[in-house]
Amino acid sequence: MHYSVLGAGSWGTALAIRLAQNGHEVLLWTHRAEQAQALQRDRRNARYLPDAAFPDALQVTSELHETGNADRVLLAIPSAAFADTLAALKSELKSGTPVLWATKGFAQGGRLLHEIVAEHLPTTQPRGALSGPTFAAEVARGLPTAITLSLDHTITAPNTDALAQTLAQEFHSPTFRCYTNPDLIGVEVGGAIKNVLAIAAGIADGLGFGANARTALITRGLAEMMRLGAALGAKAETFMGLAGLGDLVLTCTDDQSRNRRFGLALGRGDNAIDAKASIDQVIEGAETAQQAWQLAQHHDVEMPITEQVVRVIAGEITPRDAVAALLQRDPKSETTGA
Repeated sequence: MHYSVLGAGSWGTALAIRLAQNGHEVLLWTHRAEQAQALQRDRRNARYLPDAAFPDALQVTSELHETGNADRVLLAIPSAAFADTLAALKSELKSGTPVLWATKGFAQGGRLLHEIVAEHLPTTQPRGALSGPTFAAEVARGLPTAITLSLDHTITAPNTDALAQTLAQEFHSPTFRCYTNPDLIGVEVGGAIKNVLAIAAGIADGLGFGANARTALITRGLAEMMRLGAALGAKAETFMGLAGLGDLVLTCTDDQSRNRRFGLALGRGDNAIDAKASIDQVIEGAETAQQAWQLAQHHDVEMPITEQVVRVIAGEITPRDAVAALLQRDPKSETTGA
């Protein structure tokens, strides 16, 4: 197949490499001409994945119109740029081309990304999300990885289940296992909220609060994720899978996570501006936290960890005070309380 991968950050580059190694022709797009030239010349992404050489089947462009003739299109761009990129892309797409996204987060206003796609693409255009516990560097190195693919089953395109299996097989390799999951809302919510909780776990570790606190945050954070997911129409079992618990544990516990590193910096005393600058990559969870908190208030969902992350990032309270606020909440039932 001919894939176009939009977004030449670490994740888009890693997926482009994976697809090319699977025998597909891949065109990797970046909006910056100078970056496209450097990637094509060096045959690697020197900034994000310097040790991962490009296969011969991977080419690079900065011309968006060149991407629309592909058999499949995969977006791996920051959520803040998702709507604008899709709006520019839609006139270039062939009818019936599956459009996938590996972006994790909410669009402006707290909307799920599939809602943005629905505004721009016809109801016959197959679309869906890739998510799961994945660090780009490990995917690029060919280390064992499992991911999930969820297509939008509400559209009018025929044979969605069969297409999901076909697409999963195109990603599949001896070290890259691709599952399918029909719960698109749950997959998207899990991929977004885990970044917020990774910031919280980083803050706790930055304060030196230890493994007990980190594990409590992960566990209670999963409960928050599930409550918001239920309010938005997701299935509970999705959050026990790769896009929920799997991605949550990965992102909260390993310093390859930029959201966790952002939280570590906050916990050690940096303000949000300095913490972001020290990482020099997009911190999806910083924006997602505010959007998730707005969604929680709109749907009357208790998300106390998310609320405290929002307040710390805004500079309203210190990280230590945020943890104290969580610990001082009234005791509740673990199964029914927040």
